[in-house]
Amino acid sequence: MGETYTARPARRQDAPKKPASSKPAEKTAQRPAPRPKRPAQRKTIEKASAKKEPPFKKAAVPAKKNVPPKRQKPDTDRQYKKIQKAQKVDAAIALDRRRAVSRSGGTAIAAISFLTAVFEILGLMLCAFKAEGTIDHQALFMAMMLAPLGLCSSVLFPRFLHIDALVMALTNFLCGVGIVVLYTVSPYYGIRQAGFYLIGLLFMIAMSEMVFRIKRFRGLTWLAMFLGIGALILPLAFGEWQFGAKNWVKIPGLGSFQPSELVKLSLVLVLAYYFSTHRTIFQMMPALIFAAACLLLLMLQRDLGTALIYYLTTLVLFYVACGNMPLTLIGAGGGIGAAMLGYKMFAHVKVRVAMWRNPWSDPTNKGYQIIQALLAIGSGGLFGVGLGQGTPEKIPAYYTDFIFAVICEQLGQIFGVLLLVVYVLLILRGVTVVSRARRSFSMLLGCGVLTMLGIQTFMIVAGVIKLIPLTGVTMPFLSYGGSSLISCMAMIGILHGASARAQDHLEEDIFST
Repeated sequence: MGETYTARPARRQDAPKKPASSKPAEKTAQRPAPRPKRPAQRKTIEKASAKKEPPFKKAAVPAKKNVPPKRQKPDTDRQYKKIQKAQKVDAAIALDRRRAVSRSGGTAIAAISFLTAVFEILGLMLCAFKAEGTIDHQALFMAMMLAPLGLCSSVLFPRFLHIDALVMALTNFLCGVGIVVLYTVSPYYGIRQAGFYLIGLLFMIAMSEMVFRIKRFRGLTWLAMFLGIGALILPLAFGEWQFGAKNWVKIPGLGSFQPSELVKLSLVLVLAYYFSTHRTIFQMMPALIFAAACLLLLMLQRDLGTALIYYLTTLVLFYVACGNMPLTLIGAGGGIGAAMLGYKMFAHVKVRVAMWRNPWSDPTNKGYQIIQALLAIGSGGLFGVGLGQGTPEKIPAYYTDFIFAVICEQLGQIFGVLLLVVYVLLILRGVTVVSRARRSFSMLLGCGVLTMLGIQTFMIVAGVIKLIPLTGVTMPFLSYGGSSLISCMAMIGILHGASARAQDHLEEDIFST
């Protein structure tokens, strides 16, 4: 039989044709498949080939723990400039807001500063050419120095320092009036008061920056308590009796100073700190003990006027801090009891009360002081007898306790009322800037300063016009005395710092929204 023939199946016409291989099938099947390269290895080889260097393996560096991530820099200069521009805009807004609050009432500030400079220049020029044929060169020098200094502190200081312009302008007005009136009465007192004013400006700036920049006051508070008690002990150990009180300390080569005036700063700081951070009586006890110790030392010095200022300031701050009316009334009752005890214990207190009730019972001795003050105010009339005129030397202590009577005699009762209006405006402005405080510490600091200045002003003016018995305290910013003027300027610095802290916290709240 022949072989059978098997026919191949017909190829489909639509099947794709296989490409013809240029190499034999056996060699193609024997070649191994290429090994895929790793991405990291491929990059390393590419970098090495680009640098024409053999690849190398870096040593592993252990990762650092708790390291904050680095701040990513902007990718382009355009983004970097945009960020810088936004930061400058925020800083400019904050600066403009601070200046706007500080210089609110720009027209009033300019008017008060201009009137103060005019009063100082004209008053001192009048003193310079008062005597015929002679010129007082000291008065001319003071006019050339005092007026520009007042304008600079009212207009330029608020632009660069943490100072409220309106408070500064009102303070400069009071200080300028005091310096000019004192110079007309006695050039020696006027020149020294101008020097104390310059030192007071430095203390004001220092206290303003300290209150604004220091964030924690615990250590400073304990230091203030220690220094305050030590300062009040000095008069008891080294002081001299003057006008029935032993509250002055004499330093050879420097003169006398009154420590109780400077301790006012310590009292305000301690009360504000403990009343703001502690809300119960037991937590407030360190501040209350410090205030009680100060009062005891002042009673031993028989400085009852200053003791009354300390006591009322503590009572007001206690009520503002906790709002406890029953305890406040109990404290007021205790103060009345202490006043009655002081009346029975101290003879000079009995004399002052008796002369307040009827000074004409002893017009040539014990009642002479208050009678001469009332006669000076009455002889001045509404418009006064003229700057540098009158007989102020007839009033004992005319340059300290009775400076208000001298001003009313020379410049008139209307000018005296104007001075009281300036004091009221100063306190109202202080209340306005302190009310913006977002922290109780700043609010209590400013409140303590305003309370102390307001109480002291009322006590001396009411004593001079025979509304209350004489207390023997000075009139803030007007009376002669380095201790009084420096302490008052330092308290104004505390007010500036508290106002700046309040504005700074307000800006933080605005920018965080």
